Amino acid sequence: MATNFMDEEIPSVVTRKDFPPDFVFGVATSAYQVEGASNEGGRGDSIWDIFTRTEGKILDGSNGDIAVDQYHLYKEDVELMSKLGFGAYRFSVSWSRIFPDGLGTKVNEEGIAYYNNLINALLDKGMQPYLTLYHWDLPNHLQESVGGWLSDKIVKYFAIYAETCFASFGDRVKHWITLNEPLQTSVNGYVTGIFAPGRSENSSTEPYLAAHNQLLAHAAAVSIYNQKFKAQQGGEIGLVVDCEWAEAFSDKEEDKIAAARRIAFQLGWYLDPIYFGDYPEAMRERLGDLLPKFSDEDRELLRNSVDFLGINHYTTRLIAHVTTNSESAHFFDAQQMESIVEYPGGEAIGEKAASEWLYIVPWGIRSLLNYVAQKYHNPKIYITENGMDDEEDPKALLHEMLDDKKRVGYFKGYVAAVAQAIKDGVDVKGYFAWSFVDNFEWAQGYTKRFGLVYVDYKNGLRRHPKSSAIWFSRFLKGGEGKTTKED
Repeated sequence: MATNFMDEEIPSVVTRKDFPPDFVFGVATSAYQVEGASNEGGRGDSIWDIFTRTEGKILDGSNGDIAVDQYHLYKEDVELMSKLGFGAYRFSVSWSRIFPDGLGTKVNEEGIAYYNNLINALLDKGMQPYLTLYHWDLPNHLQESVGGWLSDKIVKYFAIYAETCFASFGDRVKHWITLNEPLQTSVNGYVTGIFAPGRSENSSTEPYLAAHNQLLAHAAAVSIYNQKFKAQQGGEIGLVVDCEWAEAFSDKEEDKIAAARRIAFQLGWYLDPIYFGDYPEAMRERLGDLLPKFSDEDRELLRNSVDFLGINHYTTRLIAHVTTNSESAHFFDAQQMESIVEYPGGEAIGEKAASEWLYIVPWGIRSLLNYVAQKYHNPKIYITENGMDDEEDPKALLHEMLDDKKRVGYFKGYVAAVAQAIKDGVDVKGYFAWSFVDNFEWAQGYTKRFGLVYVDYKNGLRRHPKSSAIWFSRFLKGGEGKTTKED
């Protein structure tokens, strides 16, 4: 495990000068969460369109049919990002906007035109597009016809889709991400069932199959990019993984081993096959033949199939060993650990954000970055998501919602910790705040707000920069970003 940074002070001031001149600061969103226009422009249904129509799946009964309507408001959004001083925008393409049925037989030119317009708008403002091919919104026809991520046929269809995007946008897009957080697709889609496609009945087999096929789809897309496009287009391609930092609850050896096991099940599940040719030993020990096997050809395609790693990180947990049925193949049982948010003395690990799972622990991102650098040969890294949420409060006045002091503190602490990781020698090249705007927050609907920019859902989806957006703007333009609590 990496060095423990729990007891080290976060610097009280962070400035743009604490980062290399070519370091990229951007904002991030995903298609289903912001685009809307679900029945416009020739788009087909995704699994999230279907999932949100099932009663009881979304906390407030909402959906992304309109979302924050970036499909129509992209010019205004790009203008605002640019005014705030961000140099890049990480967005995702809706697969069913390019191939409505997912099969790759007929390209939807209206979808291509929309993303061309968005990319060109960004470049016109001097901003770099960071394009994610898959952020959870699988074309529903692929789910129904072949079984989605449970079928190895998905690899071929994803490769066709990826190649179409490389050919259509790669003359201008130089930063490609194949998949966003395959862990969440596997676990929340096929273990807990709280995300589309909402499956939980075969949770001792399906998540491992879905993960395997995602890895093979990633490798297939990268192979096509490297063989057909990279030399001419000169871009880079990678994968985005998510991971909470896992700190041992105590000095007991079993807790330290449990914390390492937790990271293996979150991060190693996807990175070990790429860097070392197979799933982590901790997973093989517990899951045996339930973990699919890689052929020699698979291994060759997967080997070092990333020019960079995208890391999404929000929070940290204390991890203690627990004795469960080690024979169980259920994802959570097999880890034999408990996730804790209080130190042994009862003190909270950090201040809580709105979501139950999100505690503010800036030193955790430094620990995670050092771990990745040490274990995976110091790869080029972008922090592709980092942020926190507020509770939606229909009774709050606008100025109260815009004064997001806690989020300002969150970003100050985490950005300063990233600067420390760079000083430690970690090769971090960029940082993307999640999220540019408040949006549809998956199973939580519109009950949580992650945005730097407030969206007024009741008044024409008007955008209002919050204090955190203003803080970032000052920081990016050379001002001091103090990390003291009173600021």
